[in-house]
Amino acid sequence: MTLELPVDDLTMYGSISLGIPSIDGVISADEIVDSAQSILNLQLPNGMILWFEDGHSDPWNHVEAAMALSVAGFFQEAEQAYGWLCESQLGDGSWYNYYLEDSVEDYRKDTNVCAYVATGVWHHYLITRDHTFLTQMFSCVESALDFVVSLQRDDGAITWCVEPDGSFGQYGLLTGSSSIHKSLQCGSSIARCLGKDKPEWDRAMVKLGKAIRGNPTGFEPKERWAMDWYYPVLSGALNRDQGRKLIAENWNKFVIDGVGVRCVSDQPWVTAAETAECVMALEAVGLVDQALDLFSWIQFMRAPDGAYWTGWVIPDKVHFPGGETTSYTSAAVILAAAALSSIDESSGIFRV
Repeated sequence: MTLELPVDDLTMYGSISLGIPSIDGVISADEIVDSAQSILNLQLPNGMILWFEDGHSDPWNHVEAAMALSVAGFFQEAEQAYGWLCESQLGDGSWYNYYLEDSVEDYRKDTNVCAYVATGVWHHYLITRDHTFLTQMFSCVESALDFVVSLQRDDGAITWCVEPDGSFGQYGLLTGSSSIHKSLQCGSSIARCLGKDKPEWDRAMVKLGKAIRGNPTGFEPKERWAMDWYYPVLSGALNRDQGRKLIAENWNKFVIDGVGVRCVSDQPWVTAAETAECVMALEAVGLVDQALDLFSWIQFMRAPDGAYWTGWVIPDKVHFPGGETTSYTSAAVILAAAALSSIDESSGIFRV
C-alpha cells in the first residue's frame, strides 16, 4: 500500500492550532523543534528513520520517532514515516526487526515491534484529526494487529517473536506485551472511529491485561530491567492505584536521585529514553511532580544540536555508547514533554 501524502502540508493542516509543548524553566517550544529537527536529519528519502547516521532502523523506534515529529508539527514528514511502514510491511502483516538503508539486517519478527504502528497512527490522528489518513492506514494497522493477536498464548501473554526459520519464541516478554496492550487499545479506537468491527482485538487486550496484572510466570523473568518496572504502568493495563503502588515499590531500585532512571538495576547506567518513558508512566497515573523532577534531571543529556545522548555512566560521568545520540531518545523526550504539557488529546494517550 502507498500512503498518499498531501501536496501541501500547510494547506491540509492550516486550521490546526500547532501547540508545541514547552515546560517553563526546563525546555522551550523552540528546543522541542530543534530536537525534532535532529530526528528529521536521520530520516531517509523513503521515510525510514535511522537510530543514528549510517545506523539501522526498527519499526518500533521508527514509530516513536514519527510520533515525536507529529508533536513538533512536522506532519508531512511523520506521514512519510508511516508511508515507509506501508511499503515495507510483509504479506503476513509483520515487519522484520532491523533494516538498513537498502537491506534487511535482522529477519526476526518481534510482535511488539509489529504492533506499535497502531499506537503511532492513533496518536497522529488525535493531533491532526485527519480522517483520510486514518482510513488510508487502517489496512496496515489491521494486518499488523491480526498478526500479533494470532500469536497470543493460552496464558494471555503474546509470544515475543517469530524466528527467521519460522519457529516461535518460547515465552512472552512483560515489556513487549505491555506495549502491545496499548497498541491493541489504540487499534480498537481506530476501528471504532472508522466504524470497523474488530472485537477480537478487544478480547485479546482483556486477556493480555489479565496476564500482565496477575500472571508473572507467563513472562521471561527480567526484573533487573527498568522497562519491566514501568511499562505495565505505561500500557494502561494497571489502574491508577495499581500503577502508583508498582512505581513506589521499585522507585529506589531504578531511580538515581537528581540524575535519572537506570536501564538495569544493578549497573550505574542512566538512559535518557528510559527516563523519559518513565516520565510518561508517572504522568499517566497522576504522579506529575515526580514526573517533572525526572524530566528536568535528564536535560543534562541534551546535546548542542537538540538531540539527546543515549546514556550516561555514573560515577564515571561519560556518555555511553561514546558520543552516541539517537533518534528514539530524542523522540522519547519530546513525547514526555507533550505528556507533561497536555496540549491536546494526544498528550494523554498513555493516561489511565
